[in-house]
Amino acid sequence: MKPFPECFRLRQHFDATHLADVAAVAESQLARLKLDARIGPGQSVAVTVGSRGIANLPTILRAAVAHLRRLGAEPFLVPAMGSHGGATAEGQRRLIESYGVTESLVGCPIRSSLETVVVCRTSEGIPVHFDRHAFEADHVLVCNRVKPHTMFAGEIESGLMKMMLIGLGNHEGARVYHRAIQQYSFAQIIRGAAGEVLRRCRVVAGLAIVENGYDQTLRIEAMGPGDFVTREKELLKLARHSMARLPFDDVDVLLVDRIGKDISGTGMDSNVIGRKYNDHAAAEGETPRVRRIAVRSLSSGSGGNALGVGMAEFCRSRVIREADWRATRLNVLTSGHVAAAMQPLDYETDREILEATLGTIGLTEPAAARLVWIPDTLHLTELECSVAYWEEARRRDELEILTPPRPLPLDEEGNLPDLAVG
Repeated sequence: MKPFPECFRLRQHFDATHLADVAAVAESQLARLKLDARIGPGQSVAVTVGSRGIANLPTILRAAVAHLRRLGAEPFLVPAMGSHGGATAEGQRRLIESYGVTESLVGCPIRSSLETVVVCRTSEGIPVHFDRHAFEADHVLVCNRVKPHTMFAGEIESGLMKMMLIGLGNHEGARVYHRAIQQYSFAQIIRGAAGEVLRRCRVVAGLAIVENGYDQTLRIEAMGPGDFVTREKELLKLARHSMARLPFDDVDVLLVDRIGKDISGTGMDSNVIGRKYNDHAAAEGETPRVRRIAVRSLSSGSGGNALGVGMAEFCRSRVIREADWRATRLNVLTSGHVAAAMQPLDYETDREILEATLGTIGLTEPAAARLVWIPDTLHLTELECSVAYWEEARRRDELEILTPPRPLPLDEEGNLPDLAVG
């Protein structure tokens, strides 16, 4: 058996700018809109909650609910997550509660249902689905994080507009929109469907969140529905500039401790691994260029959804055993990203994975392989890198070497520990 590469611990330094008091900023942003001119006492307001693990989400929602109550309104939360949470009302409620978004903490009811209303059809014939609870409310406040989408590319990707369509469309709406994307661009669907939602579904405002590379809240911005398109374009630029990345553009083997829906919509963020347009290779001009990916486990917050494992070539056998394949298949059939559920080559131990993977990277000897080992695609501050990167890491000011090179810490059974999140 040829020796594995030695590795060293590395810390990336991103821009650490973030909000010190997210509740105060959320309140001041909403106050700036003077919503009392539109929301009357006793009127109901549906506030959206997505399926992602957004930093400070319970605090932000609690601040929004408190603001609406001060206006005399009756707010309630609506899970807006397409087919996630196993595509059941109770599953979606449990998912947001797992993030700390509970009725007692936020201060208002949660109304979870997959029932929708078809409010109209677009000029392309696409039925526009909208959550029934939200549709029957007097107003809707759309809250979501703005970030690069894992599949869609354009001036608008993941954010308020997507929440209005795929999120509030629930399972049926998400399924329809993802089918439509096979024929029409996301931009064209947004122009048709989002405009109808804004006209017909009493959307009163949006609350957009942007995070920095440390998974901290960088910006919160409230906006009126007429500003969704222009402001989301600008916030997406900020989010793209601020997001965490792998430290190197060329990687032979990427070891990923865990994937899950709480980490990314595709289990592992395709923007981070360089597979937004092709599941198993970077497209022309796309970085990073990762030759092989090996997944070690599912996150505890994934609910067994293994979507994204199909973007890896190798995985631990426990990933296959622990996956809820019903939920996974339902998710990929809804999204149209069928290959994301296909099973990679699986092995019981990390040693077996490394032996197999390092044998598929061309003429490079295993000891000289460019290996990067990360906790997940959301936490990229501290990671392990092989000695092939040592000289480059020493030259770059934003990279801090934490340990000298040493052998991979395989135990007697041939397995690695999970990396601590730095």
